[in-house]
Amino acid sequence: MISENKTKPTALSVEEFILSSDEKKQKDSFELVSIMEELSGEKATMWGPSIIGFGSYHYQYESGREGDMCRIGFSPRKSAFSLYITNCGSEKESKLVEDLGKIKKGNGGCIYFKKLDELDKDVLKNLITESLKSAKKKMGLKYNGQ
Repeated sequence: MISENKTKPTALSVEEFILSSDEKKQKDSFELVSIMEELSGEKATMWGPSIIGFGSYHYQYESGREGDMCRIGFSPRKSAFSLYITNCGSEKESKLVEDLGKIKKGNGGCIYFKKLDELDKDVLKNLITESLKSAKKKMGLKYNGQ
């Protein structure tokens, strides 16, 4: 039996979630919301109790497990921010990740960082844009309303 995905859109308030998070991460969180809303053309939505996501896509694994997930998102976790992008593995995306700044890479499209000021914001915006574009090609997803 395949279990239900726990990470799905909720009616929780993004603003209330950010204001209840670590005070040191609030300014960066609001700035990330602004950047991601602008680039994705999507409003911020809470996915589960702790991920702020933008847009959605449907996935299905060979195992039969399927569900929906945000196209891009982040979470202001206690130890570091988790940035979630659709990692389509393009050479351009890999180069942008290398140039992003002080980060740690996780599995798939997960990137960890402590402060937004430790990242090159132009590179971050380019990385998000490339992720949205390559996801559009790979999965037929809309990019910024297109």
